[in-house]
Amino acid sequence: MSSILIDKLTADGETLECSVRASTDLERFITDEPFRTQYDVPIEDVPDGVLVIPVLAQLCPVAWANGADVYVDEVDATFAHALEEVETSLCEMHDFLEGGTLYTRRTIDPKPDRGGESGLLFTGGVDSTCSYVRHREESPTLISIRGWTITPDVADDGKWDALRTRVSGFAEDHDLETAFVESNMLSFLDHPMLLAHYKRYVDGGWYSSVGHGLGLLGLCAPLAYARGIEDLYVAATHWDGIDLEWGSRPDVDERVRWAETECHHDAYELTRQERLDVIADYVHSEDPTLQLQTCNDRMDGNCGRCEKCYRTAVGLRLSGLDPSNHGYPFSDAGYDDLRRSLERGDWVLGQDERHMWADIRERARETDPATSAERSFFEWLDDVDLDEMISTSGPPLTHRLLRAGARNAPNSVYNTVYPAWTTAKAGLRLVRSDR
Repeated sequence: MSSILIDKLTADGETLECSVRASTDLERFITDEPFRTQYDVPIEDVPDGVLVIPVLAQLCPVAWANGADVYVDEVDATFAHALEEVETSLCEMHDFLEGGTLYTRRTIDPKPDRGGESGLLFTGGVDSTCSYVRHREESPTLISIRGWTITPDVADDGKWDALRTRVSGFAEDHDLETAFVESNMLSFLDHPMLLAHYKRYVDGGWYSSVGHGLGLLGLCAPLAYARGIEDLYVAATHWDGIDLEWGSRPDVDERVRWAETECHHDAYELTRQERLDVIADYVHSEDPTLQLQTCNDRMDGNCGRCEKCYRTAVGLRLSGLDPSNHGYPFSDAGYDDLRRSLERGDWVLGQDERHMWADIRERARETDPATSAERSFFEWLDDVDLDEMISTSGPPLTHRLLRAGARNAPNSVYNTVYPAWTTAKAGLRLVRSDR
């Protein structure tokens, strides 16, 4: 029977760690590296049933993709019920998910001190900045996470330092608290193997299309318990009317909860351009020098030349702001460069970006261009076939062949080809539920 066992859960100061054992058929998806998360508050007094939430949030989607059951000694009862609802949502979203059952020795119903605090997952991009503006009266704690777009690798230390510096500066300027979380959730999982098996079913990657709503929110559980955070916001990427298979949606995030904490998928009723309008109003009324950070290539500023930088700069112009005043080195010459890159298929784009550019196109149709270069670009965008533009972009053939090879390789071959993988795993001990 396909199964995953969570055991040896420890909390030492600000560090959470636990080991995981899996049945043979699932070994390729989980490395021998223990799951580890570092917080910036002590978590030793957090109950085990809450401490286990971060690792469950990463593992359960993997289990559901394989029809596997998950076994754990103790879990928060509220989160256990939430997992059932999230499982239903994800299985309805993705046909390849089979579902599974969570077994536990006991459930708990802890009652932490109600701190009346709120938290916001924050990067300083368009979506999270819009959510801050909408909830600024609550003075939310800004929570930044290392482990997904910024990996735990030493090579990414500079990116993490840049993000911490930028978020800390934003918090200081706006009289807010911060929380920084570092986790190995995607190196603890064998993310390349997950991509090899499931990329063919999703428009993005495994974590973006399946795991990140539950995964990122779940990572915050011990932090929220320790700091008395009752409302936890995650900014929407998409908006009402876009039905993409995406790991963070209202039907996922709104169902995540534990103890006294409720999670909220914020600003789903607004398109990305409308979120920029919210930011523009805030800039005009309160914060004229506000800086945004959305770059795909840098964390210490915006390169101004990646697709996301160009897209944000054009959106800022459409909302009546000068991009150069808010972190984007953009001029009229950028319109020609942007058009050529989109026509050549220089970037890997998906349906996510298609909807973003369609949103920009709708606003451009309602906007009088400020310059001839802007007019020329808007006219081109009005006529371009967005579906064809997206189809001309894609990962290199070698990447697709590598995924196919890894997907079809037996474990013995995979373990030989990928030296970082080891096969010394203990036997599985199953814990049956008494619920």
